[in-house]
Amino acid sequence: MRKDVRILLVGEPKVGKTSLIMSLVSEEFPDEVPLRAEEITIPADVTPERVPTHIVDYSEAEQSDEQLYQEISKANVICIVYSVNNKKSIEKVTSHWIPLINDRTDKDSRVPLILVGNKSDLVEHSSMETILPIMNQYQDIETCVECSAKNLKNISELFYYAQKAVLHPTGPLYCPEEKELKPSCIKSLTRIFKVSDLDNDGILNDNELNFFQRTCFNTPLAPQALEDVKNVVRRNMTDGVKDNGLSLKGFLFLHTLFIQRGRHETTWTVLRRFGYDDDLELTQEYLFPMIKVPPDCTTELNHNAYLFLQSVFDKHDKDRDCALSPEEVKDLFKVFPYMPWGPDVNHTVSTNEKGWITYQGYLSQWTLTTYLDVQRSLEYLGYLGYSIICEQESQAAAITVTRNKRIDLQKKQTQRSVFRCNVLGARGSGKSGFLQAFLGKNLQGQRRIREDHKSFYAISTTYVYGQEKYLLLHEVMPDFDFLSEADLACDVVCLVYDINNPSSFEYCAKVFKQYFIDSKTPCVVIAAKSDMHEVRQHYSLSPHEFCRKHKLHPPQPFTCSTAEAPNKDIYTRLTTMAMYPHMAQADLKNSTFWLRASVGATVFAVLGFAMYRALLKQR
Repeated sequence: MRKDVRILLVGEPKVGKTSLIMSLVSEEFPDEVPLRAEEITIPADVTPERVPTHIVDYSEAEQSDEQLYQEISKANVICIVYSVNNKKSIEKVTSHWIPLINDRTDKDSRVPLILVGNKSDLVEHSSMETILPIMNQYQDIETCVECSAKNLKNISELFYYAQKAVLHPTGPLYCPEEKELKPSCIKSLTRIFKVSDLDNDGILNDNELNFFQRTCFNTPLAPQALEDVKNVVRRNMTDGVKDNGLSLKGFLFLHTLFIQRGRHETTWTVLRRFGYDDDLELTQEYLFPMIKVPPDCTTELNHNAYLFLQSVFDKHDKDRDCALSPEEVKDLFKVFPYMPWGPDVNHTVSTNEKGWITYQGYLSQWTLTTYLDVQRSLEYLGYLGYSIICEQESQAAAITVTRNKRIDLQKKQTQRSVFRCNVLGARGSGKSGFLQAFLGKNLQGQRRIREDHKSFYAISTTYVYGQEKYLLLHEVMPDFDFLSEADLACDVVCLVYDINNPSSFEYCAKVFKQYFIDSKTPCVVIAAKSDMHEVRQHYSLSPHEFCRKHKLHPPQPFTCSTAEAPNKDIYTRLTTMAMYPHMAQADLKNSTFWLRASVGATVFAVLGFAMYRALLKQR
């Protein structure tokens, strides 16, 4: 909402503009009226909306046209004052003042106008018959007020309506000619309805309505009040209430009713609580709350964020198969202004046999987004209404910023849950196959992936000594001459070569010597396509000799040309090295490092699967 309101009073001379301001301030009619009142500021604590309000007078005798134009451009709302007993001053409203104001304001951001009929104490009749056609002709006119500066009639109301026209404008919400909500308002309220429909059954039940009421207005509805609301809807439409809950149609009807009865502030309170600005766009402050991420720190979702995302998954997994069909994904993202996940996501995370994103894959994609682009993750959580549903100040409450990696290395332990492995190798060495194998796809399954649906990332969970961790694989494009900081910044490096291609290992050797020979980042050499015949590499040292010379683990044989899902032991080993880089170096001569990692992985993968099935039964 605006921080302050600036009200400008214009109109013909002698219609009582200055008297209205002075009567408001002194609460009595002034004996002597100056040509123009000084600008006054009403403090926030004495205005109904708790917003400071500046009231500005205009005098043709004292001010130039240029000064008037400046005041029009600064005003948030303009009161055009006429005298109810002076027909000429009424005619000037349409012949002079409205055209003048429209000429001086931008078409897309017109200032709301209020017609003020002063000196109502001098006549028996109302000017409303003359004024109503004018109001119907000009959409910018919010309302009309008849008042008397002499009798103090409707003076406070006049300035309240002016303030309200700025803080709770009708224009963005409602079309008076059609007597219905505008499309942008319907779109915003529909998102609010879907976010508030916690079980996604298409109706707001009593619990959801009460939560909504408490969220927006800080007070629950009494049971009788809830029934009264539903009865109002029932009386006016047939399908506004279903199964004793409010449907979307009923929800939209209620807001139409609020606006028609002059209670725009109710709808605006709801819209602003859910992050909307005066143009019915979600504000930058709502979507992108402040979060500081120092260098060498990473971003992860915390426990509460995962619980929230689990509830969103449950809400949309209609057939309870623990995967999201394309229709269920589409339904989940209806609260977004665009579809955030492309077809590459299905080849970035785990999917079922139909190619649908599983529960684990869904959480993995959120983990990936948060790690790579925390601002985007905040934005997405904002669309889903995280801060509202979880009653947090902002989405930033969902994010954990990890401590500096150097401290982890010093203390030889880490609290992080997400570890990044950059996968490097020459073209055709098997990097993409290595990524897809992590998601359980063998070579046959990988061949079905369309070229434009391929992903350079793969993320899933592994178990290291009983702890569930995320391993994020990133395929780095083979450009030896230029590897960016992002290409090098990771927790473990995979150097992949094709054992069947004699030129393949040279790239790995050169990259290691150029970028990683003095690095503290653990490196692993992967002997890919190990099902094929191994040929002698053209490099001066064989891969085994190279690894021995540079104190690396021997090349790890790997293939995804298998009948079943490829073996995943190597990924657990990579995660273990990422978590304990000091152990990876110290245990180099001791083969039990690999053995401990593999046994731990197998035991906890079995346990993890059992726990996952138990969780699914509960869900």
